[in-house]
Amino acid sequence: MDTLTLWQLAVLAAASVLVGFSKTAVSGANTVSLAIFAAVLPARESTGVLLPILIAGDVLAVLVYRRHAHWPTLLRLFPAVAVGVVAGTAFLAVAGDDAVRSSIGAILLFMSGVTIARRRRASAAPATGTEETAQDGPQETSRGRGAARLKAGSYGALGGFTTMVANAGGPVMSLYLLSAGFRKLGFLGTSAWFFLIVNVSKVPFSVGLGLIDARSLLLDACLVLFVLPGAWLGRRCVDRINQKLFERLVLAATVLGGLQLLLR
Repeated sequence: MDTLTLWQLAVLAAASVLVGFSKTAVSGANTVSLAIFAAVLPARESTGVLLPILIAGDVLAVLVYRRHAHWPTLLRLFPAVAVGVVAGTAFLAVAGDDAVRSSIGAILLFMSGVTIARRRRASAAPATGTEETAQDGPQETSRGRGAARLKAGSYGALGGFTTMVANAGGPVMSLYLLSAGFRKLGFLGTSAWFFLIVNVSKVPFSVGLGLIDARSLLLDACLVLFVLPGAWLGRRCVDRINQKLFERLVLAATVLGGLQLLLR
């Protein structure tokens, strides 16, 4: 902290506000926060500073949307996510800042392109998601379950890898939940529980890699309070955002975050 200027601390505080907002309103917006942290701090070390702030946001999101989670989707994702987290830990053990930024930025842009293309092809088809009711998720036929498991495995492994490497699993999971047909509240509830569980499980790995230590926790103590107003603002705004705008904001934030990481 003694090497940060007042301006840099102010920028990190604003990014922390955005963390709270993303957790309770527009999940993909979180990529902007990780790009800001990676710009102000060394990219590799920024992941350790950001993780406790994300966990604080996850706790707030679970408190608000806990009844809307779709647990069959979560249970389907977790095994593949565990594989991705282990792979991400191995990558972080050898990768430098430039490799972290470039790889995550490229992955986010690629996944955004895939999702946009898929949604354009399916634009004439009826929506597959359910209404915004608690515990509801996408409806599946027996023929579609095999494809759903394959998609969950690929997105889960990629999400685990990106969340471990740069706390960038949010966009990947956002793209998965959108492509699965989740409505707004189901999206937010499922995402909230997913990231609370995954981010807490990442703490021992981050400590082992030296990404979380006494200095990073001291900075977290100064920044975590800024998550609260962001979460409050997101909760106030989420009911005013219609489904189409919600999806567009998620995709736009994903593309913006990917470009910031790739071009920096």
